[in-house]
Amino acid sequence: MIYQTIDQTLREQGAEVTAAEAHGIATGMLCVDVRASQSNWLDELFGEGSAASGGNVVLGDLFEQTRSLLTDDDYTFDLMLPDVDEENLSEAVEAMRDWCQGFLFGIGFSQSSSNWTGDVGEIVKDIVEITKLEAISDDDDSEEGQEAFAEIQEYLRVAVQLIRTELSGSISRTTH
Repeated sequence: MIYQTIDQTLREQGAEVTAAEAHGIATGMLCVDVRASQSNWLDELFGEGSAASGGNVVLGDLFEQTRSLLTDDDYTFDLMLPDVDEENLSEAVEAMRDWCQGFLFGIGFSQSSSNWTGDVGEIVKDIVEITKLEAISDDDDSEEGQEAFAEIQEYLRVAVQLIRTELSGSISRTTH
């Protein structure tokens, strides 16, 4: 799905989150519980009982696609961020911060931080730090900046897999 399409859909329906943040929330919720409810996610985006929270096909597809990618054995999951080039690196960094904020909300929505042990706790601290990244000025939109962005994006992609594995394992251990 294209970032701009999701972002436009959210704006048209009155959501106060970006496509990146919405995807981060979905990813966080699904990392904790792959059976997480699409309707709970939509309620978080639009407010409980909002007309916009019901039955949006584009957003529903995003949620289900995210669920599928997170459980795929080949792990083809990636963060929903705008394409990065020299002209929009600062926009992409802002979207990454939004994604991280959404992800933190999503895992917190679904599970208490007291259940985050070892690696999960450390990764969550790293993600909190990423939310504090400064905006990049137009002068800083360089190849170096793009490489650093790609490295952080890859770190987050792998971190999501580690968190999903740890948290989904802790849920199945406590459910049995």
